[in-house]
Amino acid sequence: MIRVGTASWVEKTLVESGEFYPREVSTAEERLRFYAGRFTTVEVDSTYYSLPSMRNASLWVARTPGDFIFHIKAYGALTGHGIDPKTLPKDIRGRIPVGEQGKRYIYIKDSGLLKEIGQRFREALLPLTGAGKMGVLVFQFPPWFLYKTSNLDYLLACKELMGELPVAVEFRHGSWLAPNRAEPVFRFLEENGLSYITTDEPQFDSFATIPFLPRATTDIAYFRFHGRNKENWLKKGIDTSLRYDYFYSDDELKGFIAPLRKIDTQVKVTYALFNNCHGSSAVRNARRMKEMLEGE
Repeated sequence: MIRVGTASWVEKTLVESGEFYPREVSTAEERLRFYAGRFTTVEVDSTYYSLPSMRNASLWVARTPGDFIFHIKAYGALTGHGIDPKTLPKDIRGRIPVGEQGKRYIYIKDSGLLKEIGQRFREALLPLTGAGKMGVLVFQFPPWFLYKTSNLDYLLACKELMGELPVAVEFRHGSWLAPNRAEPVFRFLEENGLSYITTDEPQFDSFATIPFLPRATTDIAYFRFHGRNKENWLKKGIDTSLRYDYFYSDDELKGFIAPLRKIDTQVKVTYALFNNCHGSSAVRNARRMKEMLEGE
């Protein structure tokens, strides 16, 4: 089973493009219902920026068909990213050192705080798990998260924080897949029940990129297609969506069909999520990929 979708359904430039949602589809509920009528899975990107709420998770359940699957991007504090302290619940924010509470971004390293954040993150998703609509938790680690023993331990800590929820990991530093390193990393993920996320992204002659190396380390295969905008990929100070401003050609999409088909024979389900979320590129590519898969 190959499920195709996108990494957001309400990304700003998608809504503004007017190329997917009809003009009369203008509310949050209408957009999700419209999207779910065309795709069977989606990533929730907003949970990277702030903790999800049980109320929103309940609304997502109510507004989608019974077989629809959500994947939830892990809150930035859990993956070692800097976060805006204002996005934390007030009681947790009060436990942050006073000198950091007024900063624009902070990095939370206190294991007790991370445990509390992880618990609230997990509990907010109970409506999805209860309805059978929970896919994986997408733990996308930052480019400075290099391969080393302490970071292997951190992966295990993340899995423990998330309890029984399935965790999928995306690396963004090439040291994880260096020659003679990839296979040991894959074995580590397999042994510990962590799903590897296969990515397509611009390629550079350095560790600043991850090669497209299809692999499944659990019974869930997960692909994220970021686009190939080499000019913007490493550029700083630009809107995030511009990094993913790329439209895959039919020939490029066809190149993914065989790897998707092959890996799908090895797992229970394969997810293919388009994260080239600038304008309508992701939804158009996802729709075309579905057509290609269904037309074979």
